[in-house]
Amino acid sequence: MVSVLTRIFGIHNLELAEDVVQDTLLKALEQWRFAGIPENPSAWLFKVARNKALDVIRHEKIHRKFAEDVAPLLKTEYALAPTVKELFSENEIKDDVLRMMFACCQPELPEDAQVALILKTLCGFSIEEIASAFLTHPETISKRLYRAKQQFREGQVRFEIPGSAEVSARLENVLTALYLLFNEGYNSSHPEKLIRNELVEEACRLCYLLTGNTLTNQPEVNALLALMLFHASRLESRLDDKKDILLLDEQDRLKWDPELIKAGIFYFEQAMNKSFDESRGNGIEEQAATELELSSYHLQAAIAFQHVNASSFQNTNWRIILELYNLLCHRFPSPVAFLNRAVALAYVDGIPEAISAIETIPGKEKLKDYYLLPATLGELYFRINNFGEAKKYLKEATLLTSSNAEKKLLASKLAKCGDGD
Repeated sequence: MVSVLTRIFGIHNLELAEDVVQDTLLKALEQWRFAGIPENPSAWLFKVARNKALDVIRHEKIHRKFAEDVAPLLKTEYALAPTVKELFSENEIKDDVLRMMFACCQPELPEDAQVALILKTLCGFSIEEIASAFLTHPETISKRLYRAKQQFREGQVRFEIPGSAEVSARLENVLTALYLLFNEGYNSSHPEKLIRNELVEEACRLCYLLTGNTLTNQPEVNALLALMLFHASRLESRLDDKKDILLLDEQDRLKWDPELIKAGIFYFEQAMNKSFDESRGNGIEEQAATELELSSYHLQAAIAFQHVNASSFQNTNWRIILELYNLLCHRFPSPVAFLNRAVALAYVDGIPEAISAIETIPGKEKLKDYYLLPATLGELYFRINNFGEAKKYLKEATLLTSSNAEKKLLASKLAKCGDGD
């Protein structure tokens, strides 16, 4: 709804679009409470939003400037209603979502502001959820969003999918936003919901939209979609009947979705083929060029494939996974990637090596509020029976997570540590 309304109002009126959406949702809360949820909730919402948009235009068309390309059609009552109705059609909605992604990624904005704007306007994240995704404070995110919207209000920002020359420059931040959207769905910061299926589905849907556009159907897009599908295939096995977390070695692999795995393999092959074709087209030696074209999503998807392809946890090829993490950390270094590498290192070279690797993570200070850092250390110390250190880190992790399911998992591990050192 934000995307469609922004197409009509103009991106300089982004906050007006958000206000109309908020009014639409409030009306749904009021009416659905008494009349029940309609048979097609999405259609109901879009119809109400469309009618509210018409009311806004009728009241504001003299005093407010709307989107340049449709403004002439909004001036007369004869053209107004048909134009707005057409812009709310299914095909137009798909295009408007893509336009919104790239409109948020204006080169004049800092990269973190671009991603935050997508998460807020397109994905419906709260300020707190965006802050959690960026491992920063809500006040910082509020300031970024305010400055970004101020620039939209004052600048001449076009609401369009950019040409091929600009797509690659903006696509990286679009994919970062979708990656963070998926992560929030897969492992939510919400206290009561560890898994938010609606966010997982939306991230996959938006990524799938990108594969359907000639300009955005790039290798890294296919690789990200493959990564999402591989992880989504395991969702049904991540919680038990009591909604308690089941770690990878405890999961029933018969519950993994074979169709999602199959789809993931398809998009991963697409990603690799497109990377190979692009490299060959650049006139570079084929094998070396293919490596050059690999994105971080290629490598992460390859790691996820190793997990879904293993017949059991015991048969997981941790050595290949470690090699992939080595390459990921070399080419796309981040503290989180190094932390994940340490987990694989524990299965290949032993737990002491893994603990040492965690202690020397480059940029480790960025993980000071990231609960998985102490949680991982607590787990590693627990596995070598150093219960004193395990308890210290598990208690620290408990204070850093807002998820009740994660707190319960950490509490169960703490209980197993006993009172000894």
